[in-house]
Amino acid sequence: MLGQPFIIERLGTDGDPEKMAALFQALDGRVDAFGLGGADLYVIADEKRYTFRNVRALVKNAVQTPVLDGSGLKNTLERDAIAQLDPVLNWRTQKVLMVSAVDRFGMAEALAQHQADIVFGDIVFGLNLDRPLRSITSLRRVARLVLPVITQLPQDWFYPTGAKQESSVQGSGTKYYAWADVIAGDTHYAKRYAPQDLTGKTILTQTITAADRDWMKARGVRRLITTTPRMGSRNFATNVLEAMFVALSGKREALSGPEYLEFIRQVGFRPEVNEL
Repeated sequence: MLGQPFIIERLGTDGDPEKMAALFQALDGRVDAFGLGGADLYVIADEKRYTFRNVRALVKNAVQTPVLDGSGLKNTLERDAIAQLDPVLNWRTQKVLMVSAVDRFGMAEALAQHQADIVFGDIVFGLNLDRPLRSITSLRRVARLVLPVITQLPQDWFYPTGAKQESSVQGSGTKYYAWADVIAGDTHYAKRYAPQDLTGKTILTQTITAADRDWMKARGVRRLITTTPRMGSRNFATNVLEAMFVALSGKREALSGPEYLEFIRQVGFRPEVNEL
């Protein structure tokens, strides 16, 4: 990247928090940056940053090496991607389901600014209550009320980890998949609540493997759009890219939004559109 070679190693613990904490302790100071996947350390919503208490405890042993969960880059990259995709999709003509929006506030705000018809499914899927949010104002209100509480709870209560990522849950939210033209958000979250029939739908996400592509084709997805570029056989999540940018900068902490945007421009990252 920009002439600098990187070694990127993906180390999973299958949802085991003790193994995860031990890895951060063992590798602290031996790597340039950690990209934290499968969990969010922070959620940035309406210009406020909320910290997940149990995730902070898991990474507390990383004292020398910065831990990047992708939230800073996500807020910049995905907001930029929505603007770049407007000539392709014409957002004001699209019905968009964001399965979870409080963890992708940049994307949510950008979709609202481009006048898409949106359902934010945070309450529907996160709390199992059939209360769709239809405006960015209502999402901001819910974020202010819910995030201070939710971030004190274990994240795997509402985000699929380990074996949960391989199972699906059908419920009242299924009808919103049928309504939508575009399903946007986290891949694992979107797959967990998706119905069998996704014929003609567009999925907008970031982390994609070859198995995810096969899953989408089998369910009839028409188009896959990723906000992050493909490297090798997969599209890496923003936590990996954020860790790369921080390592590239030589800093020992997360960068600012404008700094991330400058790297995005230098590298030439653009959304990738795949007709399936």
